[in-house]
Amino acid sequence: MDLSKLLVLLDSFKNLQWQNLVMIGIGGILIYLAIAKDYEPVLLLPIGFGAILANLPLTGATEPGGWLNVLYTAGIATELFPLFVFIAIGAMTDFGPLLENPKMALLGVAGQFGIFGTLLIALSLGFTLNEAASIGIIGAIDGPTAIYVSSKLAPHLLGPIAVCAYSYMSLVPIIQPPVMRIMTSHAEKTVRMPYTIKPVSRIVRILFPIVVTVIVSLIAPKASPLIASLMFGNLIRECGVLENLSDTAQHELSGLTTLFLGLVIGATMDGVTFIKLQTLMIFAMGLGAFVLDTAGGLLLGKLMYILSGKKFNPLIGAAGISAFPMSARIVQRFGQKYDYDNFLLMHAMGSNAAGQLASVVAGGVVLAIISGVM
Repeated sequence: MDLSKLLVLLDSFKNLQWQNLVMIGIGGILIYLAIAKDYEPVLLLPIGFGAILANLPLTGATEPGGWLNVLYTAGIATELFPLFVFIAIGAMTDFGPLLENPKMALLGVAGQFGIFGTLLIALSLGFTLNEAASIGIIGAIDGPTAIYVSSKLAPHLLGPIAVCAYSYMSLVPIIQPPVMRIMTSHAEKTVRMPYTIKPVSRIVRILFPIVVTVIVSLIAPKASPLIASLMFGNLIRECGVLENLSDTAQHELSGLTTLFLGLVIGATMDGVTFIKLQTLMIFAMGLGAFVLDTAGGLLLGKLMYILSGKKFNPLIGAAGISAFPMSARIVQRFGQKYDYDNFLLMHAMGSNAAGQLASVVAGGVVLAIISGVM
């Protein structure tokens, strides 16, 4: 028996580089955080496993024809996976609090400040316009939007941008409170805002996703796939005749699509291309984008506090991001630290729903602007 033939079994070890070992370790850390710390487990676990697979030499999983490459081509290159996730998010989202108090839409717009601020920072650091826009979209605090935009503008940065977006989304309860504490006074934190339920008719709830889709698609056609997917999911939720499909979108569609999305994102995290100074810069700017988003919402909230004769609680502005409904609950808990009987949740839910909608529109606007410039 020719023992030299057995050496073929060691080819994988010979092709293993230190960067691959580091990424396998990072994949393990992501899996640990998903399981032990419950940090976005639906996505971080498959991302971690995908990262491990991507760094095992000679498996062929990420090569043309490999199963992960097929998933990438079918779901990311065609943009289907992010759009399916948006259908699921739309089916989960109740825009009622926003419809009850439409002025909260302004806070949703202010909550996107980090996108454009980070875009400018990335440009100043030498990133190309497409790369800077993809990094800036982390400020949408919306994983599917970040994936959709970066896959179109800078697919080579998809891995770090997606991991950054979802990692920081899970850290919103840690990132936002210090910003709220620094930027608001005790008097502002303790403003009470009475809440009166304003019933929203079924016809309004049904018309809302249709009207939003038409208006946004006419103003920013590049945003149409994003907004149409989100609003279609919401229409399924609100129409009242497709309850089974609504449940399917919220659970089965969301779960399976997120599973495949995570594996594919992890598969882009090859050690040789991932372990760079550029990756650390993306994570740093992503954190900055989150802080700027929160600050932008708080600044508009402080302006509304002044214009309302000190009757508006600026903390509501911090909820104007797309981390729905997590950010609204954070605002409620934070406000109760200073006035236990203060009930801000429903106001914050309106701001949070606006942030969810605004983040999708912002992604389309970024695509439209970049397409116009290029």
